[in-house]
Amino acid sequence: MELWQELLRRSIDSGKDLVERFNFNPELAVKLNKLFHIRINPYYLSLIRYPGDPIWLQCIPDEKELHEDSFPEDPLNEERDSPVPSITHRYPDRVLFLVTSQCSMYCRFCTRKRKVGDSTKINMKYIQDGIDYIASHKEVRDVILSGGDPLMLTDHMLEKILKALREIPHLEIIRLGTKMPCVLPQRITKKLCSMLKKYHPIYVNTHFNHPWECTQEAKQSCEMLADSGCVVGNQTVLMKNINDNPDTMLELMRKLLTMRVRPYYIYQADITKGANYFRTPVKVGLEIMDKLRGHTSGLAIPQFVIDAPGGGGKIPLLPQYVVGRNGNDIILRNYKYDIYTYPDVEEKPINTVGNRVKTTKTKTIKKEPIEV
Repeated sequence: MELWQELLRRSIDSGKDLVERFNFNPELAVKLNKLFHIRINPYYLSLIRYPGDPIWLQCIPDEKELHEDSFPEDPLNEERDSPVPSITHRYPDRVLFLVTSQCSMYCRFCTRKRKVGDSTKINMKYIQDGIDYIASHKEVRDVILSGGDPLMLTDHMLEKILKALREIPHLEIIRLGTKMPCVLPQRITKKLCSMLKKYHPIYVNTHFNHPWECTQEAKQSCEMLADSGCVVGNQTVLMKNINDNPDTMLELMRKLLTMRVRPYYIYQADITKGANYFRTPVKVGLEIMDKLRGHTSGLAIPQFVIDAPGGGGKIPLLPQYVVGRNGNDIILRNYKYDIYTYPDVEEKPINTVGNRVKTTKTKTIKKEPIEV
């Protein structure tokens, strides 16, 4: 048994454990575990500094989860875009491929609570169906392995999937959506990295939400992936009392770069049953983006996106940098709110005989409100 498997075996994973370790009310513990399964491996548990801290909030269940019945179980409408049980095909050229129901730590804010942890809903018997679907749809050039966490699979099983995918001629990109470098970095081994090297290009999308997660062990795991040729990016979820302030997010993004991880997305938290209490106002995310721009390298600035409810896909949001126009001039502000003018290129319309039509410049200034 490898170290990461031994750590998994020692996880907190029952209502009884909550009662014994955290003095939960027994009835409450049973209800919470039934609503969404509990699993906290010893490594991630060791990152908690005090009850209610940013690590605690991500992994320890809360009674609030039981009082959010009015919110959807499938906020992104993934089931509608699921032609076979293991595939979500929303975008023209790429698919999400669910290969396991299991995670090494179940995040309390999970947007896929309806399926994650339930082997009857995400099952390995559907893997071949997913491979067959990708092989029969030549428009698919990019696949994201997810679940659950694909690195919960053994190296042997993961390689079987990667090998089958690499035999599909039109498939160009394989991505692994995994939280392992953050929550169980011991899973990233030399043996795993050697195997992944055979199937490049492989991109790894990992998931750090707070600077305290950027430990020496996490750094080593990300560097091993990078050394093996994987491009590693990070997807952060914006959450109340965890990372909803500019200083915390700036520290996180800077630390990720030192770990050779490129910040990719900050997600506005989804409207998910049992996780809605993590949501912040959208303006909080815009204010954070406003404080990142100009205060750190562009390499450390991700896109802030809303994954549109109902299945509309990711929609990027930015603070307002265009103040208005003065004729052909665009009025802009920078990160310090200094105002600058950029003379736009004037395109004269062409009439039916191919001659440019004379236009008259306007002198009016159309101002747009600056919002963050």
